Amino acid sequence: MTEYVGVWIYLRFSTARPARIRLLSWTVAPRRKDIEKATAYECGFDPFGEARSPFEVSFYLVGILFLVFDLEVAYLFPWIRGYSEAGWYGFGTRILFLVVLTIGFVYEWMKGALDWN
Repeated sequence: MTEYVGVWIYLRFSTARPARIRLLSWTVAPRRKDIEKATAYECGFDPFGEARSPFEVSFYLVGILFLVFDLEVAYLFPWIRGYSEAGWYGFGTRILFLVVLTIGFVYEWMKGALDWN
């Protein structure tokens, strides 16, 4: 237990200090209730529409697909480096990984996630 004393002290201070700062800012900060502060900011003009407008889901799909295939590339570089030491088992797992990613890509393509209509 004594070897973890430093960790406990660090955890205590890393949670207590932000809590004290948050409490201090909450108690000292001025609070003015104003109708203008509740409206959406739009360059000094009255708001033209709602602040919450629907967002196209295609942007999220492209972002997720980018992350998936970016991680694939991040895995491919170490695989190239250790190609000779992996043997047939390593080769099989690499091929399986690439097949699963290819199936996922074809599935997304067939579902129309990459179409911008």
